[in-house]
Amino acid sequence: MKKSLLLISSLVLASMLPALADHHEGWVSLFDGKSLAGWKSNDEKPDVFSVVDGAIQVKGGKAHLFYAGEVNDANFKNFEVKLKVKTTKGSNGGFYFHTEFQKTGWPSKGYECQINSTHTDDRKTGSLYGIQDVLKKSPSFDGEWFDYHITVKDKNVRIAVNGKEVVNYTEPENVKRPDNFKGRLLDSGTFAIQGHDPKSVTYIKDIKVKVLK
Repeated sequence: MKKSLLLISSLVLASMLPALADHHEGWVSLFDGKSLAGWKSNDEKPDVFSVVDGAIQVKGGKAHLFYAGEVNDANFKNFEVKLKVKTTKGSNGGFYFHTEFQKTGWPSKGYECQINSTHTDDRKTGSLYGIQDVLKKSPSFDGEWFDYHITVKDKNVRIAVNGKEVVNYTEPENVKRPDNFKGRLLDSGTFAIQGHDPKSVTYIKDIKVKVLK
């Protein structure tokens, strides 16, 4: 009996160690794996976002899900954010930072990190969309969970997929964007998950952030 209790206690402790380590290192979860608590959809297309098997399922059309929770008052300037993503055949999506809630349309404020393994768009997973793109060949594969790691520090943005850096971009001082990208500037803001089109189905889980000075 004692051996069984010791084994159970050891297994429970082992399952808790990653979360304890993350907390010690300053990482905070933004998604509880059970609900969309702390997130707000603009419902441009209703019911695009749901929770399936511990992940946010993005399915059904164009809409955006904005982080609106308590962590850092949903306002991030310098940070690291990690998430796990899975694409399906032909799907397209994105993860925005330095953005703000918007009722309709593609978010005009902030940057988009592209999610696209096999969609026809040449800008593939890891692209800082329209600014520094990963073209033609994607570092991610449909049907497989992959790690997405975004680091923003002052004027620098780094994006890594499965531990390999694919973008290292420094925003020039006084940069000027074309009208359709005029909000693509480093500032501060929240995060958003993109629902792209009715045929795209993507999954996101294990979203966590570490605020940097």
